[in-house]
Amino acid sequence: MNTRILSLWFPRLAVERLLRARGITDPGPFAIVETVNNTQMLASLNPEAGAENLYKGQALRDARAFCPGLTTHPANPLAEAAFLATLRRWAGRYSPWVAEEPPAALLLDITGCAHLFGGEVRMVDTIAADCTRLSLSVQCGLADTPGAAWALARYGDHPGAAVHTGDAIQQEARATRSKARRRHWTRGGAAPQIRQLAGAPHIAAPGQNRQALAPLPIAALRLPEAASTALNRLGMRRVGDLLHLPRAALARRFGRDVLMRLDQAMGATPEPISPARVQAAFATRLTLPEPIGLESDLMAGIDRLLPPLCAQLKTAGRGVRHIRLQLFRTDHTMQTIAAGLARPTHDPEQIRPLLALKLVEVDAGFGIDVLRLAAHVTEPVHARQHSGHHDAAQAANRRLNSDTAREDLITRLGGRIGLESIILNHPANSNIPEKTSTVMAAAWAEPAEGWARPPTPRPIVLFAPELVTADSPGHPPASFRWRRFRFTTTAATGFERIAPEWWLDDPNWRSGLRDYWRIETESGERLWLYFAHGALTSGGWFCQGVFA
Repeated sequence: MNTRILSLWFPRLAVERLLRARGITDPGPFAIVETVNNTQMLASLNPEAGAENLYKGQALRDARAFCPGLTTHPANPLAEAAFLATLRRWAGRYSPWVAEEPPAALLLDITGCAHLFGGEVRMVDTIAADCTRLSLSVQCGLADTPGAAWALARYGDHPGAAVHTGDAIQQEARATRSKARRRHWTRGGAAPQIRQLAGAPHIAAPGQNRQALAPLPIAALRLPEAASTALNRLGMRRVGDLLHLPRAALARRFGRDVLMRLDQAMGATPEPISPARVQAAFATRLTLPEPIGLESDLMAGIDRLLPPLCAQLKTAGRGVRHIRLQLFRTDHTMQTIAAGLARPTHDPEQIRPLLALKLVEVDAGFGIDVLRLAAHVTEPVHARQHSGHHDAAQAANRRLNSDTAREDLITRLGGRIGLESIILNHPANSNIPEKTSTVMAAAWAEPAEGWARPPTPRPIVLFAPELVTADSPGHPPASFRWRRFRFTTTAATGFERIAPEWWLDDPNWRSGLRDYWRIETESGERLWLYFAHGALTSGGWFCQGVFA
């Protein structure tokens, strides 16, 4: 059985996505604009803008000169990529093997699928009709290879697919024209004719890639722009013009890309399709015969849903990190409650209390008739290998001695205030006081092991250095002024000298070496002061922290 590849190209995907989202049916000339090298260019046009002789890649200022009534909107690549992913899932109804071709195309391997829709022609007609109902423009190409399907979809019967049977004299150099001998034109003869390709949708019969691609322009081979331009200048404007040329000379003159693309289109070189990986969905659903609203009834429903969900996760070797409970009311509204966990697990006894804490937020309304429990975010959970009695005993001792109280505490607190609100200071490899730790979310950070403590205690409150007014450079001041208050020193401990990181240019450390002192004042404050020696900038006394 020959492999059959269907290419779906959406030439106005960006424009039509935005018009669909906003419900606009008659916008007039409309275009999506992207910024390329600090210049605004047209990236996608609707038919009305194309009728005004605007084209993709045109500068916006030139387009407005031709069409003052043009309406534009900035491009949104993330939204367009998400919409293309949605179309990929939609195309799964026609073939299980669908791949994305960013930014606006899909590739379907329909081998063995066409008979389910009444044949290839009826299948392509059905896809085109579905796209019309979805307010999407689509061009289809069907062939034995991805390269041939790509070419037929874009150059099959598009106005740009009109190919010259001769060479336009105004595009050639004078020496080339004087020596030219063409099959359909010689100097002083008739002007070249233009033959328009016909047929929609464009379907190449099995084994007929060569005949289908021969009349198409060189650009249909997906060549680099430089190679395509060079071939056109030499009078080779169709794919068929390359089929009879010596391959060695063609590769030597234009590079291997030309031969590779030609072989891929003809099927001599394989070009596999890599479909998007199917994301596993872990969810359970319970439809109730009568609406419920009591908290005890909701917990009974959760007890019915949670064990099979955890069994799915355990079979797949996954653990849940974020779980959602969707409650569908009888008035066709829905409420969602969610809970996060500090570490992945598929143990129902660890998940159940978190959902129970959230039930106080439920508004049952006129009653809830459907419950759906879904593991929204999952992570791998590695299974343990079976071991003998000795190893099993050691593993049991390790589990007994291991302390999971930290994760359990973070999980319970996160259920009330959110996991993102619980943070910790993770140690960093630096002697600079403000760089000795990094703020991280506690639920996604492992406890530090082997944290080397600094030689002297650090203050419990650390802030940006603040200027201190004192008259004793290099020695602990007997009195000083800080934050508009006068302090008297009763005790001073130190000093600890810290040098800046010479391999980094930190503006806060351009004052050079710092001598840190622990100062106790007469009013009871314990401050962390340092004297900057002022290597590059003015030095002096500064306060950077407060001890408990």
